[in-house]
Amino acid sequence: MAKLYFLILSFLLLSTVAPPSHGAGQPPNNLPQECQKSTHGPCHNKTRSLKLKLIAIVAILVTSMMGVLLPILSRSVPALQPDTKLFVLIKAFASGVILATGYMHVLPDSFDCLTSKCLPEKPWSKFPFTTFIAMFSAVFTLMVDSYAMSWYKKCKTPNPVDKNQDPELKTLGHCHGHGHGSSGNDNPASQLRRYRVVAQVLELGIVVHSVVIGLSMGASDNVCTIRPLVAALCFHQFFEGIGLGGCILQADYEKKMKAIMVFFFSVTTPFGIALGIGLSNVYQENSPTALVVVGILNAVSAGLLNYMALVDLLASDFMGEKLQNDMKLQTISYFAVILGAGGMSVMAIWA
Repeated sequence: MAKLYFLILSFLLLSTVAPPSHGAGQPPNNLPQECQKSTHGPCHNKTRSLKLKLIAIVAILVTSMMGVLLPILSRSVPALQPDTKLFVLIKAFASGVILATGYMHVLPDSFDCLTSKCLPEKPWSKFPFTTFIAMFSAVFTLMVDSYAMSWYKKCKTPNPVDKNQDPELKTLGHCHGHGHGSSGNDNPASQLRRYRVVAQVLELGIVVHSVVIGLSMGASDNVCTIRPLVAALCFHQFFEGIGLGGCILQADYEKKMKAIMVFFFSVTTPFGIALGIGLSNVYQENSPTALVVVGILNAVSAGLLNYMALVDLLASDFMGEKLQNDMKLQTISYFAVILGAGGMSVMAIWA
């Protein structure tokens, strides 16, 4: 899993620093005036922006760790166990945050990039690439989701010698499972498999858009833009971390795997900011290459996050036995979702 995250970060690094391609857009000397990198005006100050970006790295790192660790460390608190009503409400709120992240933050950013005046009119203004890519990203996420579950089920083989072995370890650690032939959708081992697939796929989507967000902030020297972004991203990362942390808690990973997932979630946005600072003299956010790469990555991330929020988080919980048998809890949970999605939507004003 750690190798996969490193590969993704390496791909993002290579994609964003690739030399401009004239095939992706107009040559630099033909770009419209508004597409040239601006370093003038009262808002552009490299020294002040660098201080804000360093503050952002620390603040976002801390709030990200707090958010993702809160559900994991709450395991010792009886009121916050995964089977309690309070945990259901917190997870519903966090799922709303993730849903709004996809629809209100990542998807509009992709639209802005792929319909920019800095790209040639053909083909970028003639076809809705953002929704097209997001649609197939959601379908691809479904495929990954489906194939991962099929692989886990086919991988399990009866092993009479190990009947007393922990079913979680048999199913997931050594590719063994229960010897019966049922589909296993309702048994604990099958549910655990599901939680683990959800947690890993969700984190992959978060890693992609977190690096892109950080890179954009790190490459900018606009103090007027960075200042509100710091607070908005801290809020964003904290509640997104709660959503991911809840999934990690339900997945019941061993300590090493939990540490890896917490580490990558916490450092990806600060890493993106640091990368943007280092590339600030090379990276131009309005260049055709940057717009296309960032726009496509955001569209892919949006499709993934929207699918995960609606199907694997919200639909899974609201169609589950716990909420179906408790209409009062179901109603309150809907309000929690609306509150989380609404709060994150308001953040779209600044970020």
